[in-house]
Amino acid sequence: MAKYLVLYRASADAQAQMANTPPEQAQAGMEAWMQWAGKAGNALVDLGAPLASVATIGSDGEKDLPIAGFSILEADSKDAVTKLLADHPHSHMPGPTAIEVLEFQPIPGS
Repeated sequence: MAKYLVLYRASADAQAQMANTPPEQAQAGMEAWMQWAGKAGNALVDLGAPLASVATIGSDGEKDLPIAGFSILEADSKDAVTKLLADHPHSHMPGPTAIEVLEFQPIPGS
C-alpha cells in the first residue's frame, strides 16, 4: 500500500471566514469531517490538523490557494484515494478551495 499526503487548500478569505465561524456552525463542520473520517476507516493514517501560514522560504510569493490543512491516507492506488476524497467536507467550504494529493516516495539511497 502507498501513503498519500492530502493538502487542503483554501483562499486567505475562506480561511478568515472559517476562523470567524460561530461555534455551533464550526461544530457541524467538524461533524462532517468526523463522518468522512469514519467512512475512510483504516485508510486514514492521520486525520491531520488545520494549518496557519508562518513563512514562505525561497519563493517569489504566496501560492494562489495556501495550504489550510492536511491528512495522511494509505491506499492501494491513486484511484482509491480519489474515491475516498470524492465528497470530502473541504470541497464544500466557502470560497475557492482545492484538495491536492501527493504520493510519498522512497528516500533515495535508503
